[in-house]
Amino acid sequence: MFIGREKELAKLNEMYYGDSFELAVIYGRRRVGKTTLIKEFCKDKKSIYFIAREANDIINIENFSKDVFGVTSHETAEMAKFTNWERAFSYIYNIAKNERIILVIDEYPYLAQANRAISSILQAHIDMEFKESRLFLILCGSSMSFMEYQVLGYKSPLYGRRTSQLKIKPFNFFESMQYHKKFSNEEKAIIYGITGGIAEYLSKIKDGKSLKDNIIDMFLNESGHLYEEPASLLKQELREPSIYNSIIIAIAKGASRLNEIATKCGMESNKCSKYIASLISLGIVRKDKPVNDENGRKSIYVVEDNMFKFWYRFVPDNMTHIVSGNPEVLYDKIVKPQISNYMGAIFEQICIQYLIVQNYKDTLPIMFGKIGRWWGGNPILKKQEEIDIMAIDNNGSAIFAECKWTNAKADVGVLENLIRRGGLFNYRNKYYYIFSKNGFTEKCIEEAEKNPDVKLIEFKDMIM
Repeated sequence: MFIGREKELAKLNEMYYGDSFELAVIYGRRRVGKTTLIKEFCKDKKSIYFIAREANDIINIENFSKDVFGVTSHETAEMAKFTNWERAFSYIYNIAKNERIILVIDEYPYLAQANRAISSILQAHIDMEFKESRLFLILCGSSMSFMEYQVLGYKSPLYGRRTSQLKIKPFNFFESMQYHKKFSNEEKAIIYGITGGIAEYLSKIKDGKSLKDNIIDMFLNESGHLYEEPASLLKQELREPSIYNSIIIAIAKGASRLNEIATKCGMESNKCSKYIASLISLGIVRKDKPVNDENGRKSIYVVEDNMFKFWYRFVPDNMTHIVSGNPEVLYDKIVKPQISNYMGAIFEQICIQYLIVQNYKDTLPIMFGKIGRWWGGNPILKKQEEIDIMAIDNNGSAIFAECKWTNAKADVGVLENLIRRGGLFNYRNKYYYIFSKNGFTEKCIEEAEKNPDVKLIEFKDMIM
């Protein structure tokens, strides 16, 4: 079943029915749903779908030949093959001169690794032939750094040739909810918190099983789908997975600044910085800074990918339980008691996503341009303060928000602290939002009703 990606699909179809040459570059991390999107787009359209292998050029061109002739000349599909890529692309051009056809080259980085000239060969055919044809060419890849620098970058032979680029991102919480109808809204939030909105991971959650059983089956079992997933992804994407693993462990255990991470990993800061940059390009780690910090002097590093975040919190330190086949005890004694605390940061993500949607719909008191966390010093109390969410517009106004994922109702003290922290800033207009999983105390509601700039939002009311 195809879920979501309506905007991306609409964009591809709009380009397709334009009937002129198109080069769409589609990329994003593994498992995010790129291939599913492309196959949905190709339905009921004449298309050649080729997936490059991590193999030599001879094998790739043989497989390409089979895929091409399997669509265009069935009787020769088993026998015919191209002797080189120039002839292969010229063959495609001769077809595309007269009819609309889609050519998909998936895992393009593998093809480019096997044949370093392939981008130059493609460039020549685009400039000399394809531009005058009805070909719809799609280059797809999971290596985001390769796609951004070697395909879209200005040093690439293909620079300036693409007519569209789609970076496929994980689903946000509200999009991911479409996958599972039988779970409660709270359970759907936890599912988002452990999958990060990655399409393949969402598809592995079984509606017929409890949330507990799904978590055990996926993470806390040696044969679980995600038990070895982080290690597998690091090996596929990076040359020194053990070093990257140690960096992620350091960040997951609380090291947030570059020198702290480098010290814990036993390496120089400059070298560590390069490794972290690779993790950022893969969407595993994020460089975070206070939303109003223009210079980034207070930057810290956090684990961005929710699946990695959950895995590194609960799996490495509990391998003994997992290997000994004791996942029930592990879940009941360790995972379940910590889920609420773990979900605190996830709920902040969900609240940011909610505000972004409302900003797009123009239902907020301001139209913000920046949104994120804030932390910094309080010169009056001489201590560090944090605000879960700040959203700032260009006209001197801001929204301050606090997010509470607890079983207790949010009390008036939460609101009072948020207003006090808002007093650290000189914005002309200030608005205060409290998001709560389980609602608000009567005192909090009474206090909020006295101030028109305060809004209380319960989690169940965020579900759109």
